[in-house]
Amino acid sequence: MKTRITELFGIQHPIMCGGMMWLAKPELCAAISNAGGLGNLTAGNYESGSDLGKAIDKTRQLTNKPFCVNVTFMPSVRITKALHEEYFQVCCEQKVAAIEVSGAPLDKYLGPDSVRQANEAGVKLIHKLGSVKHARHAAEVGYDAVIAAGFEEGGHPLDDDVTTMILTPRICESVNVPVISAGGMVDGRSMAAAMVLGAEGIMMASRFIATTECLAHPRIKEELVRRQENDTTLICKTIDLQMRALRNELVSNVLEVEARHGSIEEIIPLMSGERSQKAWENGDVDGAPLAVGQSIGLIKEIVSCRELLDTIVREAEETLANVQRRLQGAVS
Repeated sequence: MKTRITELFGIQHPIMCGGMMWLAKPELCAAISNAGGLGNLTAGNYESGSDLGKAIDKTRQLTNKPFCVNVTFMPSVRITKALHEEYFQVCCEQKVAAIEVSGAPLDKYLGPDSVRQANEAGVKLIHKLGSVKHARHAAEVGYDAVIAAGFEEGGHPLDDDVTTMILTPRICESVNVPVISAGGMVDGRSMAAAMVLGAEGIMMASRFIATTECLAHPRIKEELVRRQENDTTLICKTIDLQMRALRNELVSNVLEVEARHGSIEEIIPLMSGERSQKAWENGDVDGAPLAVGQSIGLIKEIVSCRELLDTIVREAEETLANVQRRLQGAVS
């Protein structure tokens, strides 16, 4: 399945992994790239640019295939602007295949010269976004591709609250750069749907948690298989940092604080990165906000990254062929 996305990054399958705090590390990143997709190494997992550089080196020991680095420019207690600058410089120095930017645009956050610097280093720029306005800006300033991230996605969807079904074709008709669809992407059917809507690739995150190579605790992987599409909800809307997370005890506590108009000082301790890091490691399903999307309703089993990607592409091709046969049958 060749698209502008496979050609842009030199990958076999037009499937990439999204940024995932505490999970998108060298082992998972390399496994996805070795399986033919575009693996993701999330910069926020590391305390310094030097540590990120070591993670890039480790990933390259595990794969000789292209992979991207996620850098999220969003408000953070732990990650300062200076650290974001370190991340960016290391990515350019190491000449990674791509930087997947989420949150504020790179050119506005680090300055317009940053786009030129990435281009000169041969680093492709992808911006994950949730509106046509932001997609047009990314295309105008020189990003190589954009990700249309719909309301269904885990993590921090834009508060425009537009679904993937609408956002993907709107962005595809509005920019000339390749579009990757995210939010609800989980299997061959969703991949086929994204292609019909105009996308040239898909991004998945939640689905990659339920793989053998992901470092998440087995108890959480099993929980994702057990849960359904209505088992996520939005939190932190009252502090303008909405997040889609798995319904659990901690999330119920956050919603209770928000319902009574509690202060940000009450919410922030519940949302600490340390909580999430420990939960992914020890399998405490109720002790932290676990960022997952509505796609968990279609996660049926835990498989390897290679089996997952091969199956998705095969199912996508079969789905598109079946649609064509049904249409031909209706006409005849």
